[in-house]
Amino acid sequence: MTTTLIGLGVIAVVVFYLAFIYNRLVSLRNQFKNGFAQIDVQLQRRHDLIPNLVESAKAYLSHEKSTLTQVMEARNGAVAAQKNAARDPADSKSIQQLGSAENLLTKALANFYAVAENYPELKANETIQQLMEELSSTENRVSFARQAYNDGVMTYNIFREQFPNNIIAGMFAFKPTAQLELESPEARQAPKVAF
Repeated sequence: MTTTLIGLGVIAVVVFYLAFIYNRLVSLRNQFKNGFAQIDVQLQRRHDLIPNLVESAKAYLSHEKSTLTQVMEARNGAVAAQKNAARDPADSKSIQQLGSAENLLTKALANFYAVAENYPELKANETIQQLMEELSSTENRVSFARQAYNDGVMTYNIFREQFPNNIIAGMFAFKPTAQLELESPEARQAPKVAF
């Protein structure tokens, strides 16, 4: 009888420990998904500002249509990648595609800023200045949100990979996810705007 009680006690401890691991995995996954939701909000704001900036600059940059087109194409690609990643922030491939698309957008904006430097009237336009300031502020917010998301992903991945957590994670399909990273050192630099 004592052996049976000890056996049941051991089984109960194991079951509670496994339930703890499962619940912790769920909690960590929800935390990094919430972190992605914060990125999603800031990226949406960024993507919404860009068409206004391009539209305001059109009158000044009539000879630079290819630059404006490049910015809008990069923006549209980033919006599509953002929507794809928002469907499942745990999908590593969609997060990596989002990082690539945002990298292209950052490069296109840097090119836009470089071209804008050659147009004093554009630099003097109050609307353009305000939009560029808002865009710069949004870039900072995206950076902070991305850092929080990446921290959440790291914590989740570490916990998921530890033994015996990895066994439970495998049984219940808790997959690893990727951090949101920029691909090139130039993209890691905030665009410099001097008006």
